[in-house]
Amino acid sequence: MKGKSKEKKLHWKDWLGEGHFTKRLIVAILFFIALAAFLHFREVRMEVIEQGTIAERYIIAHVDFAFPDEEATLVIKQQSVRDIGAIYRIKEKQLRQIRFDFESYLLTRSDWRDKLKQATFDELYRGADAIEDVLSHARFTSSRTLQKMKDYGLSTEDYYLYTPENLQEPTVLPKTFWNKVREKAFISGNFSPETASFILDSFEKQTWTLQQDGAAERSLRQVVQEKVPDQYTQVTAGNHIIDPGERITGRHLAMLQSMKDAIAKERNPFAIRTIFGSLLLSLLFTILSVIYFRINHPQILNSIQKMTLLVTIVILTLIFSKIAEYLLVNKAIYLIDIFRYPIIVPFASVLILVLVGGEVALFGSAFLSIIIGVTLAIDHDRFLILNLIASWVAILFARNMHKRKEVFSVLAKVWLTCIPVIIAFNLAQNVFSSVHLLEDLISSLIFITVIALLVIGLLPLLESIFHVMTDMTLMEYMDPNNELLRRLSVEAPGTYQHCLVVGNLAESAARSIGANGLFCRVATLYHDIGKLFNPHYFTENQLGGFNIHQLLTPLESTQVIIAHVPEGEALARKHRLPQSFIDIIREHHGTTLVYFFYHKQLELMGEDEEKVDEKLFRYPGPKPHTKESAIIMLSDTVEAASRSLDEISEEALSAMVDKLVKEKADDNQLDDCQLTFEELGVVKKTLVKTLSITGHLRVKYPEKKKKEGD
Repeated sequence: MKGKSKEKKLHWKDWLGEGHFTKRLIVAILFFIALAAFLHFREVRMEVIEQGTIAERYIIAHVDFAFPDEEATLVIKQQSVRDIGAIYRIKEKQLRQIRFDFESYLLTRSDWRDKLKQATFDELYRGADAIEDVLSHARFTSSRTLQKMKDYGLSTEDYYLYTPENLQEPTVLPKTFWNKVREKAFISGNFSPETASFILDSFEKQTWTLQQDGAAERSLRQVVQEKVPDQYTQVTAGNHIIDPGERITGRHLAMLQSMKDAIAKERNPFAIRTIFGSLLLSLLFTILSVIYFRINHPQILNSIQKMTLLVTIVILTLIFSKIAEYLLVNKAIYLIDIFRYPIIVPFASVLILVLVGGEVALFGSAFLSIIIGVTLAIDHDRFLILNLIASWVAILFARNMHKRKEVFSVLAKVWLTCIPVIIAFNLAQNVFSSVHLLEDLISSLIFITVIALLVIGLLPLLESIFHVMTDMTLMEYMDPNNELLRRLSVEAPGTYQHCLVVGNLAESAARSIGANGLFCRVATLYHDIGKLFNPHYFTENQLGGFNIHQLLTPLESTQVIIAHVPEGEALARKHRLPQSFIDIIREHHGTTLVYFFYHKQLELMGEDEEKVDEKLFRYPGPKPHTKESAIIMLSDTVEAASRSLDEISEEALSAMVDKLVKEKADDNQLDDCQLTFEELGVVKKTLVKTLSITGHLRVKYPEKKKKEGD
């Protein structure tokens, strides 16, 4: 047990703790690095404007930049296709007809055999195929079009310089064209010169009807336009990008995005100075946070578990905010116009409140609102106001949250509180729009819903990893249908009733000094589960007046009584009870002496203390290490002793409690717990008051006098 004076004189070495400095340092470094990375890698914030709206004020270029000018690019693309003329091709129907006529000639007449002594029908047939293939792919156009194709590196292999004067009349294709056809069709060398000339002459002497090829023209124009590079327009720092009263266009948005990219490039996150600046800022925040917790919540810094849990929640919140920022301001899915007021910080506030504590949650919400608000590419002022209000409301309503499903009702109240704030923001902008208001309300509801789902999903995980008992988990363990409680109520009903009464005492005492009353109440339900193995060896479960200990020696009785502690621990581990419950099972008797049987053993040994080993009659311990554990020990002791009082009165109860607490203190059972003398006095008074109520102290009524004649 520690007095207040001792608490105030804790040296810094006590805070560091022997053997834990390295662990604390690692956690602090992890927080420092995570915060530095969050502050360092951030998006450049630009004012959110919507296309089609009217600008209210000037927006000026902060740096020199060049932006992709779509209007200029479109003009260049239109100019680039002006030199592309008409493209013509031979009519497919005519080409097939001429090919068919040539085949008919070969089949019906034999004079070609006299002209071509060495040629065969198969050779002529293949030659006609080759000619037809070249002619079907042939395209005719002007010199300008051919030059444009060459300028852009496009293939002109099937294009020929020729434009017909009149598409309605058949035309004779130029000799130069047929020379190129000869080169393409008979390049393989499988045809004799005489055969090639015969086939080519048969097609060349024909007159051909050309038609305009619109598909080829469109394809060529598209290819040429695609090869035109984007045109960039230079903007000098200080020039006006947008003027008041000007309608916002896509060109303005492109300028703003390019200026944002230029600012980010100029900032250069990988420069030594930039990195050092982020590290210095993170170090400042880390030192201030440590100082705050050192002064106001030293127990957080004294616990590696709580320290790591708090840092984990902060890092998860920073990750959540970064993901939200990426989704909102990413170029591909620019949603910041719709999700103008992101709600993020209540996620951390609820988790910290449930897992760590209310005061820490208030500090955490303010800390994260500032850090996230000034770092993310969002409206800083409105984000700070909205998230602070939402976080404080969440903390206010989540204080009495005992069931997981209540997370949804708490966050629903948070959203309802945010509605007037969002309406105020819209009114303050003097551009109140029902559409924008509806978008803001729906987007905020989406954020609140995501937070609720994340909290519901992460709470059990964090509770399990960090062995934290929340009120919600405790309420689940209070269920009478729990297997251990059900067995206790059936197999050891006296012990079960004892646990209920002790739980009531412990809860009242704990609440009186600000300790965790709900934990005391629930943990007490399980503190005597070891009695399930031999329930009839304990007085509260014995019926009919027979005491089985009459058949045992004092040492045997002591061993059976003490055994309920290790047996209870084993049963708790088997049923996977929380470690905090197991600690209560082990500590609720500390290393106290089973005095009744020890005294009997002394009597058997003629009051010779040297013949009795006191250690055999003591519980294995350890002693209580927390306020809650010590309160449960005292409640368990005074409840059992109160059953032996002949008369229950406040004076008798007060004397009994003082005596029992003094015995525990004199036996050094309270040395390792964190109770101060002042708190111990409050606990004693609360135990007396609660026992008095439990004992139903009432005013004695006078006996009724019998009437004469009765």
